Amino acid sequence: MPTFPFSAIVGQDEMRQALLIAAVDPAVGGVLVFGDRGTGKSTAIRALAALLPPMRAVVGCPYNCDPDSPAESCPHCAAGGPRKSHKKPVPVVDLPLGATEDRVVGTLDLERALGAGVKAFEPGLLARANRGFLYIDEVNLLEDHLVDLLLDVAASGVNTVEREGLSLRHPARFVLVGSGNPEEGELRPQLLDRFGLACEVTTPKDIPTRIAVVRARDAYERDPEGFVAARAGDERKIQKRILLARERLPSVTVPDTALERAARLCLALGTDGLRGELTLMRTARALAALDGAAMVTDDHLRRIAPAALRHRLRRNPLDESGSTARVERALAEVFA
Repeated sequence: MPTFPFSAIVGQDEMRQALLIAAVDPAVGGVLVFGDRGTGKSTAIRALAALLPPMRAVVGCPYNCDPDSPAESCPHCAAGGPRKSHKKPVPVVDLPLGATEDRVVGTLDLERALGAGVKAFEPGLLARANRGFLYIDEVNLLEDHLVDLLLDVAASGVNTVEREGLSLRHPARFVLVGSGNPEEGELRPQLLDRFGLACEVTTPKDIPTRIAVVRARDAYERDPEGFVAARAGDERKIQKRILLARERLPSVTVPDTALERAARLCLALGTDGLRGELTLMRTARALAALDGAAMVTDDHLRRIAPAALRHRLRRNPLDESGSTARVERALAEVFA
């Protein structure tokens, strides 16, 4: 069955905006989508993957290296020499909750070890996800040892494997995308901080939106091919918008006034470190590129601030309001 089209997703504007920003600039640090069951979290993420334009990769490289700038840590491409390239879909790799560490990081290729007596590496999920997306559903239920592993790799962009007599490093740069239901447990603060954007999705409360969602899903399930074909034009428009934004991104400027606004906002909210300002700057720049703007404005900062900052706030026992409400209050003060 073909993937449900990204352009056919009704509502959930914040989630769709965050995913498009991550597609334009992977440096924003990934997207966390938390909310009710059945609100289209997994559907949106898989739809974005199907929408992305193909990428160029070195033929035969298990790490999807870019032929124009292969990673220095790539054991396949480090030897140099001519490299043939081909186009392939951007990888979107699922990391199941029950995955073993060997499956995630890679391990000894037992078939070659037993058959040919050769110590060879069998790449894991992190290798497959390089230059793509690593998707974790129910990320808040991920085992602690895998969380620690992901933190190390996300920080360095390199996966180091030391086991069964093997010692190997390979590139592992990916956009981390997680989804979950907050009722089933909280996410560890160390991993939460690694996500650039955090979106809240809720069940639609208005009748027209609920009807539109049900009607679209029913039409898709009754005739998937026809439904996807009918949305092909809209899908191409979004794909073109992503490509143009990627080209425009390096030239988008962030004026000092925007940086000052970002700093004042983070100070007002009491966020730790400077990751809040950095994320605000990067995401606002990507949003400006998507809008076709040459410069980041107050409007871009206001639109992206809740997703960029709500998961970076300290708990305040004297303030029972939610993190989104606190960000909105700070926005009203800073942008008054």
